[in-house]
Amino acid sequence: MPGARRKGIHFSRLYSFSCFRSPFRDEHSQIGQKGYSRVVYCNDSDNPEQLMLRYRSNYVSTTKYTAFNFIPKSLFEQFRRVANIYFLVVACVSFSPLAPYTATSILAPLIAVIGATMVKEAVEDWRRMKQDIEANNRKVKVYDRNNDFRDTRWKKLRVGNLVKVYKDEYFPADLLLLSSSYEDGICYVETTNLDGETNLKVKHALDITSSLQQDNSFEQFKAIIKCEDPNEDLYSFVGTLWYDGQQYPLSLQQILVRDSKLRNTEYVYGVVVFTGHDTKVMQNATDPPSKRSKIERKMDKVIYVLFSLLILVSFIGSFFFGINTMKDVNNGKLKRWYLRPDDATVFYDPRRSALAAILHFLTGLMLYGYLIPISLYVSIEIVKVLQSVFINQDQDMYYEEMDKPAHARTSNLNEELGQVDTILSDKTGTLTCNSMDFVKCSIGGVAYGRGMTEVERALAKRKGDPLDSGINSERSSDEYMASGKSIKGFNFYDDRVMNGQWVNEPKAEMIQKFFRVLALCHTAIPDVNEEASEISYEAESPDEAAFVIAARELGFEFFERTQTSISLHELDHESSRQIDRSYTLLHILEFSSARKRMSVIVKNAENQLLLLCKGADSVMFERLSKESQDFVAITRDHIKKYAEAGLRTLVVAYRELSEEEFSSWQEEFLKAQTSVSADRDAMVDAAADKIEKDLILLGATAVEDKLQKGVPECIDKLANAGIKIWVITGDKMETAINIGYACSLLREDMKQIVITLDSQEVNDLEKLGDKEAVAKASNASITNQIRDGKLQLSSSEGSSISFGLIIDGKSLAFALSKNLEDAFLDLAINCASVICCRSTPKQKALVTRLVKKGKGRTTLAIGDGANDVGMLQEADIGVGISGVEGMQAAMSSDFAIAQFRFLERLLLVHGHWCYRRISMMICYFFYKNIAFGFTLFWYEAHASFSGQPAYNDWYMSFYNVFFTSLPVIALGVFDQDVSARLCLKHPVLYQEGIHNILFSWPRILGWMLNGIISSMIIFFFTTKSVLLQAFRIDGHVIDYETLGVFMYTCVVWTVNCQMAISINYFTWIQHFFIWGSILFWYAFLVMYGAVSPIISTTAYQVLVEACAPSPFYWLGTLLVVVSSLLPYFLYRAFQTEFHPMIHDVIQRRRLESLEMEASRELLFQHKGKLGNLKDKLREEDSLLSK
Repeated sequence: MPGARRKGIHFSRLYSFSCFRSPFRDEHSQIGQKGYSRVVYCNDSDNPEQLMLRYRSNYVSTTKYTAFNFIPKSLFEQFRRVANIYFLVVACVSFSPLAPYTATSILAPLIAVIGATMVKEAVEDWRRMKQDIEANNRKVKVYDRNNDFRDTRWKKLRVGNLVKVYKDEYFPADLLLLSSSYEDGICYVETTNLDGETNLKVKHALDITSSLQQDNSFEQFKAIIKCEDPNEDLYSFVGTLWYDGQQYPLSLQQILVRDSKLRNTEYVYGVVVFTGHDTKVMQNATDPPSKRSKIERKMDKVIYVLFSLLILVSFIGSFFFGINTMKDVNNGKLKRWYLRPDDATVFYDPRRSALAAILHFLTGLMLYGYLIPISLYVSIEIVKVLQSVFINQDQDMYYEEMDKPAHARTSNLNEELGQVDTILSDKTGTLTCNSMDFVKCSIGGVAYGRGMTEVERALAKRKGDPLDSGINSERSSDEYMASGKSIKGFNFYDDRVMNGQWVNEPKAEMIQKFFRVLALCHTAIPDVNEEASEISYEAESPDEAAFVIAARELGFEFFERTQTSISLHELDHESSRQIDRSYTLLHILEFSSARKRMSVIVKNAENQLLLLCKGADSVMFERLSKESQDFVAITRDHIKKYAEAGLRTLVVAYRELSEEEFSSWQEEFLKAQTSVSADRDAMVDAAADKIEKDLILLGATAVEDKLQKGVPECIDKLANAGIKIWVITGDKMETAINIGYACSLLREDMKQIVITLDSQEVNDLEKLGDKEAVAKASNASITNQIRDGKLQLSSSEGSSISFGLIIDGKSLAFALSKNLEDAFLDLAINCASVICCRSTPKQKALVTRLVKKGKGRTTLAIGDGANDVGMLQEADIGVGISGVEGMQAAMSSDFAIAQFRFLERLLLVHGHWCYRRISMMICYFFYKNIAFGFTLFWYEAHASFSGQPAYNDWYMSFYNVFFTSLPVIALGVFDQDVSARLCLKHPVLYQEGIHNILFSWPRILGWMLNGIISSMIIFFFTTKSVLLQAFRIDGHVIDYETLGVFMYTCVVWTVNCQMAISINYFTWIQHFFIWGSILFWYAFLVMYGAVSPIISTTAYQVLVEACAPSPFYWLGTLLVVVSSLLPYFLYRAFQTEFHPMIHDVIQRRRLESLEMEASRELLFQHKGKLGNLKDKLREEDSLLSK
């Protein structure tokens, strides 16, 4: 029933939850001042004073444009590109007499290109707007004037509204929690959308409002909230509530943030505090940093080179034009009398030749503008979007278990995937599954759990230990899992304790106590599915869930929690029967990063008071009783081995309490708890510390965060591709090193350089508390260790020894300082692998920045949690793992994948293809435009630099838009130098991208030179072959119009055939676009030539009447095209034979292997036929003999 109150657990009576009550702090004194001026009238949104404050509505927009600013803003974005500004200026000047062609012919392609890009922007923004519409039109229950909760759209919410949110619904705005379905006003919130964490957070209403239990409780409810102004801080809130004449402090524990979700709570009541773009999630919604690929940045430089070439060519033309014009009149004699220089305009006036040359220079800038590819940017954008579609739809990067495909969140960095030099990776959840499994434990000095982890296997292999026992035991574990008992969080098998066999163990009583602690010492909530008779648990961490599940599987099933008790189904070790036991829950002393432990105080059915505790070995062993058991040393040894195996460990202990001791402690504890002084938290911790002593050791747990499937193979393949891999993790050094071996990051033949501050000298100084001396000694120690590491590297130069660098968080803080960062980077980049342990999120981002700026090579960061966001945004490419820790990293990334192993295909296949395609595409663009533009230059030189274009205006306008654009787009989308299988089989191919071989300056200039050579061959071969002889069958020589068509035909054929011989992988689409573009040229000539000569001008019937009937036209085209392609063909033949590139070698090997397979198959077929022939002959012989 939605309206029913949930008489659940009064968590507010327990220590950990009573801490949520907010005392007045120093910040509360700032209420009403600058930054703390917000006033909210609760359940009174129509209050005149509230209306005067004019707070924002709850309407949210994440679009880049609006209907009003789309055109001006989008045009501004387009003309930020230098090339587009150039073409706009040319289009404007084309209306003047300076233009060598009509204004329409230059405006049309400019409008087409810019219009296409604007349409793309509009479509992308429309998708964002659809998401906004969906969010703004969600519905929530709002309290209205009729004292009833009615459905209202999110966008209509106002500050001060009272709302009711149900289980599994998102919060529509930032709310102040008033009460919930639990009697004491707690609720559970999932903040995956905010911080990426899937663990539930507990929120707590004020006691004064938690009694508002029903819908009709709010008829007379009025209150005022005074709080901080809107800000982006997700982890703090300062405010006060004025209610019933009293003032109550508010903190983050009473705030429900927009876009977080209500979980495990039937409903909550809340008041809207921040709306729309004032909410904390929207305040944090800043645009990610703008990233541009290295190829795109280099392309801008090439455009500048082309601009320089344009200016140079225009200058040369205007210079010679000025000289020729000046010579037209010499001592009153007219040299070129047929041009009437004595009656010329200012553009050709011999008396003002300098001015004529300057004006001709402007004409030249327009005429040779075809050197600048107008459609380059829009073509690249189209290609990148289509490449992203192929990445998104790649079935080999689809993770079926979680139904998650790969997702390219941006298309700007596709080619950058093919140039990655260094990968910086998180560990937990990225290399590992972040799904904890209970695999081993130590109880009473006896180790249980026979399975062998991947890290243990790698460790045993490294030490040369036999693996038989581990393999056999693992087989037993696999058989157990295969029997239908596979359980998430439980990967433990040991026949000594499974299936109730632990009751026969010598220390059965201790085993019972051990698993009882695991079943009781937690804050998990059982969720009973009565239909399936199954119990699942909502826990604050995967580790805690694994402990409760392990206890359940071994006979201690936690099934119910009330406000004062925890109930278990227990296996009694004496009777070997299942019994129900209930424990009175008195206090929970919760785990924190400072305490590193958690305790519960319970009373059992025998009225014994028990303190049950679990925590890190660093704090637990010092709290053990002085009369501790004799297995402490053995347990330490087990913990050390578990850590070496990459397992997470916790120590489990307990003690019995007397009534007197508990009563005395509880009095002191409650006094600290109710204190309102500033040091209240310290007093509470000190009181808790007093009871957690003289503990009796039971044993230790070991949970495994398994390596993801395929991680070692992926890392090995990436290393073979020449990519350096750094792991930056918060784990201990021992755990990180052993995980490094398990995932092939560290190898047996690799020497380790370990940088750490775990030295006696530094430890002694830390005990003295002299921070300055500690910093000085630490800096000196790190300096010496870095120097020693560099000496090791230099001494091994020329050998095949590789090094792995391991550094801890403290050392990293000093290594990243200004005076050491260069030395540290120099050491690190010369190591094959780097592992940074105990690193903070800030250090992750700083290391990424250091590598990116220091090396100048492409860096890729990969992570799965909110703590990895800084690293992902700092790197050139951020890859998010959409895994267990939520979607924060994936939402902040450039590419999202579900498993680390998919990175292999993303880089080695898609990265290599995209890099090669974009590089080839850009080089080809420059080639085809230079080949075309320089035919104009040679023609103008032939025509005394008069500024006369060789071609019809519309021929030139359509060159980049219709006759050569589609084949280059097909190249950018479909071309493959080798198949995906060969890309993965030969990772060395990836080094073409790392070293930027395909887009280096020699290669770019080589393609430009090829364009100049092609233009020379086309112009001089066409002109020299036709000038001195008849061109048409009727004896007519070639004229201006026909020569233009002849040259243009050769250009179209040459650049499209150049594409054909450059492509490695043909599809029907490429054939269609290449040959279709050529056919379209002829179709255009026919259609445009059929139009009235007033419009078609020089193109009127030129193909039908002049060119098509002439055999010379067709034969000349063939000879010119073959001659133009010959230089490139010879160059590639020479290069492939004598200086092959990596892909050339792989292609040749593939062809040789195919030939060998074909010959084997042929031989096999011949053998088969010969065998059949022999059999027939034998049959005939036998018949004849009979």
